Amino acid sequence: MPRGRLYEQDYRLRLSGHQTFPLRYGWLKKAFDAVAEVEHVDGRRPVFLDDDVIAKFGVGRNMVGSMRHWAVATGIISNGGRATTPLGQYLLGARGLDPFMEDPVTLWLVHWSLCSNPRNTTWFWAFNHFPALTFDRDALVKGIKSLASEHPESRASISTIRNDVACFIRTYVARPPTPAVSHEESLDSPLTELGLIQTIGKGGGFRFVRGQKPSLGAGTVAYAVHDFWSGRFSAAETLSFEALAHEPGSPGRVFLLNENALADYLIEIESVSGGAYRWTETAGLKQLIRTRRIIHEKALKFVRRDIGRGYRRKIAR
Repeated sequence: MPRGRLYEQDYRLRLSGHQTFPLRYGWLKKAFDAVAEVEHVDGRRPVFLDDDVIAKFGVGRNMVGSMRHWAVATGIISNGGRATTPLGQYLLGARGLDPFMEDPVTLWLVHWSLCSNPRNTTWFWAFNHFPALTFDRDALVKGIKSLASEHPESRASISTIRNDVACFIRTYVARPPTPAVSHEESLDSPLTELGLIQTIGKGGGFRFVRGQKPSLGAGTVAYAVHDFWSGRFSAAETLSFEALAHEPGSPGRVFLLNENALADYLIEIESVSGGAYRWTETAGLKQLIRTRRIIHEKALKFVRRDIGRGYRRKIAR
């Protein structure tokens, strides 16, 4: 029987909110800046509800809703769009690590925040529960429909599920240009650059790309380990390699790392974390030991070492 947050009795599916638009370049920064500008103004209504919100963002009302959805879903803003988050501030603030999202570190962190969060139903299920490496749209639709049957109160329609799956695929797979597709529609999601999902053949098939990730740094994996551990296993001071590799929401699952690739990152974790985490292999038992507790904001600083070490993206905005 499947296990994890998605299969608990009180879980509520979320299969909409993006208005069928995948994440787009510039949206997270625009949403973050707009919220940061007014979040400390007493009595201020959420910026996404302003009468002039369409003019402010330069997009239609549906896209404004989608922009808000993605900023919340990726952990850049919180409280329904009323506040920025430590992740958003660290990456996109005025003194942020990568305010214009020019480094792959930022994309990996956005991906982690999106797909390690069970609230993002299809994204979490696809990376953490789907049992095969190859798939087509119908396979994902069938899987989400089966999940919805576990929660009949969600009343998820098949059209809603299909739209959500289509949006998920467009988040990670570049859309080939065609004369029938407008310029606005052809703009790829920045997460397509991670290469986590590829098309196969000409029959509409896809493949999760599991294994080494050249642009993923050890600092980013160390942050993900902290986030996963503090959210799921905070009471324990040891964490097994099996959990890190295979549990739903784990770094191994979300980053599509095979066991050898994950082990390579964990070997570096003691130096990356300043000794907060230590990798051991004793008597055939592979595990992490937590030597001290650290706060979330400090764990975010692990990723600083990765900036500038990956490829630099040269895409015209």
